[in-house]
Amino acid sequence: MMHPGRRRPTSDREVRAMSIGADDGRGGAGVVDTRRGAFFALQSVPVGSVALWDGFWGPRLKTNVEASIPALLAEIEEHGGVDNFRRLTGSKQCERRGPLYTDSDLYKWIEAVGIAMQSAPLPEMKQALADVTGEIAAAQGEDGYLSTYYVEDRADLRFTQLEHSHEMYCAGHLMQAAVAIHRATGAKELLNVARGFADYLDEVFGPGKNETTDGHPEIELALIELYRATGKKQYLALAGFFLSRPQSLGNLPPIAHRPELIGHCVRSGYICAAGADYYAETGDDGMLSNLSLLWDDLVNRKMYITGGVGAHHLGEEFGEAYELPASRAYAETCAQIAHAMWAWRMLLISGDAKFGDVLERILYNGFLSGVSLEGTEYFYSNPLAANPGGATHRSSQGKWLRQSWWSTTCCPPNVQRTLASIPGMIMTTSPEGIQIHIYDACWARMALQDGTAVDVRVETRYPWDGEITITLEPERESEFALMMRIPAWAKGATAEINGEPEQQEIEPGSYLYLDRVWREGDTVKLHLPMAVRFTRPHPYVADGRGCVAIERGPIVYCIESTDNISAPIADLHIPAEKLTPDAWVVEHRPELLGGVCVVRGPALKPVPSFAGFRLYEDVTDSEFEKWTETEITAIPYYAWANRGEGQMRVWIPVTEC
Repeated sequence: MMHPGRRRPTSDREVRAMSIGADDGRGGAGVVDTRRGAFFALQSVPVGSVALWDGFWGPRLKTNVEASIPALLAEIEEHGGVDNFRRLTGSKQCERRGPLYTDSDLYKWIEAVGIAMQSAPLPEMKQALADVTGEIAAAQGEDGYLSTYYVEDRADLRFTQLEHSHEMYCAGHLMQAAVAIHRATGAKELLNVARGFADYLDEVFGPGKNETTDGHPEIELALIELYRATGKKQYLALAGFFLSRPQSLGNLPPIAHRPELIGHCVRSGYICAAGADYYAETGDDGMLSNLSLLWDDLVNRKMYITGGVGAHHLGEEFGEAYELPASRAYAETCAQIAHAMWAWRMLLISGDAKFGDVLERILYNGFLSGVSLEGTEYFYSNPLAANPGGATHRSSQGKWLRQSWWSTTCCPPNVQRTLASIPGMIMTTSPEGIQIHIYDACWARMALQDGTAVDVRVETRYPWDGEITITLEPERESEFALMMRIPAWAKGATAEINGEPEQQEIEPGSYLYLDRVWREGDTVKLHLPMAVRFTRPHPYVADGRGCVAIERGPIVYCIESTDNISAPIADLHIPAEKLTPDAWVVEHRPELLGGVCVVRGPALKPVPSFAGFRLYEDVTDSEFEKWTETEITAIPYYAWANRGEGQMRVWIPVTEC
């Protein structure tokens, strides 16, 4: 990561240090290592090859490294996450603490560090990382098995309770952590631990052996990435075996035959992402065909406008089609991350902009709401309405405030590894050229198919402004295509090349394809219109019926009581005749919530307040619904609840007056 304010690298030595890996084959791998997969349409680039500046994501990555990652290690230490390994190695005498799956939280933290180290060396974390990985390696059994829970008096229960034991789930996060550290540093200690565990699993599981799957998918993703890192085909084969089996928890059909998205949302997202990975390596058309059907179910029937996923607190599950309650939304932060992982892989194997659009929706909204602006507190659930002290549902934790630690703390390290990965999702390459998927102020070095290096500089205030300037600096004149994602909402987008208007029609929901000979200093200016939009849900979405959400660019907005003191949030309505962009004002407030654009516009409130109404009213009552004019101020949804507890809603009723 290029920290905000850091200069652009100038020397060839600096550039090579950022974008070229070691000679052992680990260099060049992106968030997903696409180098082996014959069925990837796009090639991911190393996380360290894209340096973020003072844009939207750069400061957040800086916070992730400087505040989030160190604070979470302190929390893990305080709650026994490292001591659980120390007690097995004999370096500390203590009782095991935490739920049976708590090993995975430490592994995800290590993965976050490993991915972050692919952008910057983080010398301040090296000793802590070495201490932790040393304890993990020392705790591994001679046969390769590793768990701090299924040992000692529970050793006989190994692999006997896979519906709920999370043994292979934890193993998967160990493997992903090991791959991330190896890519960052070349260190093999943890990679050898991961390989030992994977080899043991390959001995125990498979056709004619133990044919049970883990109740929480994750091992499938990890085995495929471990195969990519090591070249050991048995890991890919074992992942394929697990994918071919029914899911043990709930006896759900294999993902290639599942008729709809059902069950636990995080587990579903992980298994779908693994299915996409498996297709990329094998070309299993049946897998891809069913993933496409499941994707349609997700985006057309089961995803919140924020990119959130999960209607039910009980079971952390999907609801039925269009069952998307606002105040009772579960929308677990990890579920958003899992489906972003799926979206990214679908984008890589297809090159279709629709997957980039969903990835963007998740990242800027339902994912980012999961972490505080300070980077040290987290939401587990992300509702679309909150009314503390009122009649609507409160969080299962009792209040809508982010917390630094949860008894199940899967979300914090998941947020951290995802934030660290974002530089690797900005751009990709292909035989045709370079694709830009996420717009942020950055500098990158890309390599064309023939090996030509191309420096790419992006200057923008996106998502607050739709003006994007891209400067290309190929090391020599080169013909290739520059492909820029045009979001589906960007109707009327325009572009200029070296000051000359681009004549081709620019279609929203696609890539602007510019194929030409590029020379050093060539500039593309892209303009994405940023008008205020009013979005209504499908009529079957009960909590959104008769309502609209305010959107601008990729940002979903909400109204929060802190900014709207004229009436309770539940009383505020938008007059139907004011659902036009020119009736609303956009203001950039650099001092507010880390710097945001707010949207202000006309509203109505009832006189008297609805709070004084009887439970049921006769519609002929002359006092029913008298309105007076007021104004509302909307803030980005991701920033709500950063100023204390208060009322909030995304879906705002519309009233005809």
